[in-house]
Parts: sequence; C-alpha cells; structure tokens
Amino acid sequence: MVSLDRVADIIRTELGDAEVQVRDLTGGGDHLEALVVSPKFDGLSLVQQHQLVYGALRSELASEAIHALALKTYTPEKWAAASQVS
Repeated sequence: MVSLDRVADIIRTELGDAEVQVRDLTGGGDHLEALVVSPKFDGLSLVQQHQLVYGALRSELASEAIHALALKTYTPEKWAAASQVS
C-alpha cells in the first residue's frame, strides 16, 4: 500500500505543474482515483494523458501497491470549463 499523498507527489514530480487529488475508492488503500489537471495534457488524446500518469506510477502499479487506478485527466482549460458546469 502507498499513501495517497505519496501517489499525488509522484504524479506532480513527473508532470511538473499539475494539480492532483487522489482518493481511496474502497478504504483498502490499493483501489484509487486520481484527478489530474496539467498543461502537459494539452494536445494529447485522453489515452495519451492516462499513459503519462500510468507511466509516472509504473513502479507502484507493477508492485501492486496500487491494484486499480481510475483517472480523470484535464488540461487547465478543460478543467476550468468543467468546473463552471458543476
């Protein structure tokens, strides 16, 4: 098991200027959901965005410290637009 703060830190380190929120979906610490907002996602497909995040967490996923990871990824512009709708 890896802490939620550690997961967020790893993503921030890899993606640089990113806003990251991580939550535990089941209470067991290995089924997580991450919301990631990063300018690095600009011009990338959703699959490419997710690949960047999965790449950052490859060690944690390979060791099964993270068993499942649900992702919500946005560019800052799309996040601003989505936030206005809510």
